[in-house]
Amino acid sequence: MRLRQVHLDFHTSEHIPDIGRDFSRTQFQDMLKLGRVDSITLFSKCHHGWAYHPSDANEIHPNLEFDLLGAQIEAAHEIGVRTPVYLSAGLDEKLARRKPQWLIRDREERMSWTADFMHPGYHQFCMNTPYLDILADQVRETAGRYDADGIFLDIVGVRECYCQSCTAGIRRRGSDPRHTEDMRAMWEETYFRYTKRMRDAVDSVKPGLPLFHNSGHVARGRRELARVNSHLELESLPTGGWGYDHFPLSARYAQGLGMDVIGMTGKFHHSWGEFGGFKHPNALRYEAALSLANGAGCSIGDQLHPFGAMEPATYALIGEAYAEIEAKEEWCRDTESVAEIALLSAEAAGSDFGLRETGSAAGSESIADAGAVRILLEGHYLFDVVDAESELDRYRVVVLPDCIEASPELERKLRGFVEKGGKLLATGRSGLRNVLESDQKPSGPLLAFAFDFGARWESESAYAPSYIRPDFELPSLRPSAYVVYSAGQEISLKTGGRRFGSRENPFFNRELFAFSSHQHTPSNPQDAGPGITEGADGIYAAWNLFEEYALHGSLPVKQILLHMLDRLLDTAGGARILRADLPAQGIVTLQRQPAEKRWINHLLYASPVRRGRNTEIIEDLPELEATRVALHVDRPVADVYLAPQRTPIPFEQTNGQVSYTVPKWSCHQMVVVQFG
Repeated sequence: MRLRQVHLDFHTSEHIPDIGRDFSRTQFQDMLKLGRVDSITLFSKCHHGWAYHPSDANEIHPNLEFDLLGAQIEAAHEIGVRTPVYLSAGLDEKLARRKPQWLIRDREERMSWTADFMHPGYHQFCMNTPYLDILADQVRETAGRYDADGIFLDIVGVRECYCQSCTAGIRRRGSDPRHTEDMRAMWEETYFRYTKRMRDAVDSVKPGLPLFHNSGHVARGRRELARVNSHLELESLPTGGWGYDHFPLSARYAQGLGMDVIGMTGKFHHSWGEFGGFKHPNALRYEAALSLANGAGCSIGDQLHPFGAMEPATYALIGEAYAEIEAKEEWCRDTESVAEIALLSAEAAGSDFGLRETGSAAGSESIADAGAVRILLEGHYLFDVVDAESELDRYRVVVLPDCIEASPELERKLRGFVEKGGKLLATGRSGLRNVLESDQKPSGPLLAFAFDFGARWESESAYAPSYIRPDFELPSLRPSAYVVYSAGQEISLKTGGRRFGSRENPFFNRELFAFSSHQHTPSNPQDAGPGITEGADGIYAAWNLFEEYALHGSLPVKQILLHMLDRLLDTAGGARILRADLPAQGIVTLQRQPAEKRWINHLLYASPVRRGRNTEIIEDLPELEATRVALHVDRPVADVYLAPQRTPIPFEQTNGQVSYTVPKWSCHQMVVVQFG
């Protein structure tokens, strides 16, 4: 896998003349060298539907007079740069206007992406139509005629569709399009049939050629969706709607799948399709380093001007980031994560207890997952994001954020984990299961804990917001009752359980005829029962605290969660593997290179700030003073040095702990711990 890739878009209207007029082999090569690029995804077919090469399976762009794709591949290969080739699979606007009956439709017959043809925009195709045959021919032609180093297919995934092909298909099965579950099963089949057709099309001419299907988000818990790819490219443009939390969440899951992973950002100020937009070089440096720190290669998005000349300002910008990546590659290949906490993804668990955030560029993200990752990052913990299929033996704590129902299968898996000494941290409804005694007919669900958290579930709380009063002092605040806006549960303490915090309720919920002050009603300062408990299997907090942190960024909630995590790590095996003296926005990861007998400690620091309405940007990268790190290790350490500088730094190893101080650094610093 190459670590310094560019993803080159070229979505070009037929109304623009002289396509490729200024393309020059020498200029193209010079820009790749300036950008220190070792792989570039080029384009066979764009969203407008045009080919950028002579084609029998498609139509060449009407204003292109030569084989642009072939010229680019030849020029790149001449200087040792690989060339995966892009085809827009889900969009083909020229064909959409000719065959609108093949487009995805919702229940109200509206089209996907752009609702009609009276507004500018693209329209997405259903793969349960003859379009699939046309696309397979285009892929087969591209893979067969060109020396491509892979195929990248875009705008695909399991899609809801009520087009006439899907409607007729479900009726032929004896079902009805109003039966959502039957339709969902057909949509899944449609997607997997599409992926098989594409794999067969590629293998018919170049068996084993790398193939990736891009849907903008790698769904956690859907390993079968990941496995249709030869590798994973994690589309995650921080300024394009994904934000700076999305990539660590996605990458910490993807690395555990045992596949090659590439992190995809962009050079743009905002997102795809932007001409003339540039992010600060420091932002691109940080984003590329973040990929390395999470065991991934780097891909930076660009878009070629219709006349075909590469933009020098873009490749100078990319080159600043990739010069650093090139120097670091030796310590970033064939790595495995070192982690002691497993975050069981709420998205992966697919629980009926879920809170789902919609409308983000990354798809249906779980608020609970986002809050949990932010807590773990700011607490500088070593963690992986896992699903129900992941092996848990190497972790000490499993986090169950807010809404993970204890299904029978999950209960068995986690029971085996705690029986071996592991601990659980559960919040909200996590760790609960539905129970219903035969002689009971409650009006709502009857829930019970599947694990010993020292608590008994009583009911959902009638109050929102309510207040949490921890029985321990927080590092930054004096004792108080702290407001929690998210939903809560009423619990009681079981015999043998330990209480770490209590609930206080407001005098009443805010409503039309009973309200107080500007926002919510103050606490009625009476103990309303336990709010945080501990039992043999772990700790439970009776609110959706990870949702709370994702949506409100509450300092008390953060420090309560950090206290609980530290306690669980202590009771599940002693010292943390790694402690680092970093600011909250600092990120720390630990990767191992087994073949080299070494660990690589990644330290990163940047502080995104808001510009405009909803754009987070990184501009300044302040230097951090000496950073103290302590590692818990079980074997002799021969050397500790900075990479890529190869500068040795002093270290001490006593009582199973290696300590060292990282001298002044900025953005990203790697420390190599070489074992004897």
